[in-house]
Parts: sequence; C-alpha cells; structure tokens
Amino acid sequence: MSKGVTVWFTGLPCSGKTTIADMVAEILREQGEKVERLDGDIVRKSLTRDLGFSKEDRDENISRVTFVAKLLTRNGVKVLATFVSPYIERRQRSRDEIGEFMEVYVRCSVEVCIKRDIKGMYKKALAGEIKGFTGVDDPYEEPPSPELIVDSDKETVDESVQKVLEAMKKHGYL
Repeated sequence: MSKGVTVWFTGLPCSGKTTIADMVAEILREQGEKVERLDGDIVRKSLTRDLGFSKEDRDENISRVTFVAKLLTRNGVKVLATFVSPYIERRQRSRDEIGEFMEVYVRCSVEVCIKRDIKGMYKKALAGEIKGFTGVDDPYEEPPSPELIVDSDKETVDESVQKVLEAMKKHGYL
C-alpha cells in the first residue's frame, strides 16, 4: 500500500493554496494515488460550521481537521490540506499528531493576495467590516522551517505544483 501523508498548505488568504493543491490532487489521482482534499472553505460549511474566527475557534477548527487528516493519512491516503492556519504552535501540534506531514508555505505578498481576492474579504477587513482577518488585523506566523516554500506571487501555478510533487518524491511519499 502506498504511504500516506498530509501535505499541509499554509499561507495568507488568497495566496494560492487551493489552486496549487487542486492541481496536485488532479495529477496524483491520474497517477492512481488515493487523494483527499481538505479545504478551509469546504470544511467550515460542514465539519466546523459551528465555529467562528476567534483564536480559540481557529485552533479548534484545525484540531478537528487534524484528526480527520490523521485517520486518512494512516490509511495510505495523500491528504492535501489547505488552511490559512496562521499560528505556528497549532501547525506544529498538527505535525506531531499526524506524523507523516509535509508543510508547504505558499508565500505571497499581501498586496498580491488583495488583488486576487474575488470574494472581497480583504476589502471588507481593510474597511473594518471584518475583524480579526489574517494579514490585516490578525497576525500570520510564517513557518520557521517548512519542507517547502512556494512563492506564488513569483512562480506560475505549474512551477509551484511541480515543486510540491518533487518535494513529495524527495520525502518518500511518491
């Protein structure tokens, strides 16, 4: 059986996490891998719809997702998790709990994230309509030592996807 792993994409809202992970998932499925996508927007409509965006609620959101990712990973699934997950300590707890874990920091300037924001979340946060928005009035703690950094404001999506696949090979997951 193929070795499971959780590839945890973290970065500012609109940095490109979902776009990159969706393309990686498509390629892995074409190669016959068992793949599951866990995405912040989708999870918040089901598994964590009872949670808000306070630090406590964000931690609980990631805690629940970590539990699901751990179960899938230990059953040989490649889990591609896309969550802002702004806090280093919470991401480290996920890494410790899941075990087979690769952190991918999707680095992107706030200015580019604002330009990519089709939902208008940054605009609302900058206008004070949304409080505690990561990258505006709530911190994003950059990963100190991720397995991979992709610079989504400097690379094409295809370049970022290839870097993720190469890192998965390098770490023995493909």
